[in-house]
Amino acid sequence: MLNLLASAPFLGMIVKLEELLPVLLTTVIFVVIGLIVFAVAFLIVVLVSPFSVKKEIEEDHNTALAIIIGALIIGIAMIIAAAIQGN
Repeated sequence: MLNLLASAPFLGMIVKLEELLPVLLTTVIFVVIGLIVFAVAFLIVVLVSPFSVKKEIEEDHNTALAIIIGALIIGIAMIIAAAIQGN
């Protein structure tokens, strides 16, 4: 099986630089927008919470809060991915 993969030509890996530059530019733009949305969402969570999120997660080892914030980040990632994809 590995011999078949080693001898297979990788024609799909060849991309001209002229075709790659617009895709890279849009990717960088979407990455920057996504990071800004993540930062704003996390800042809202920190400002709205009546306690120190950093202290609760790092010092008190509050696993439930860490799971909630992780779920928030995954949810925002799904929303951004759907917006980028256009569905």
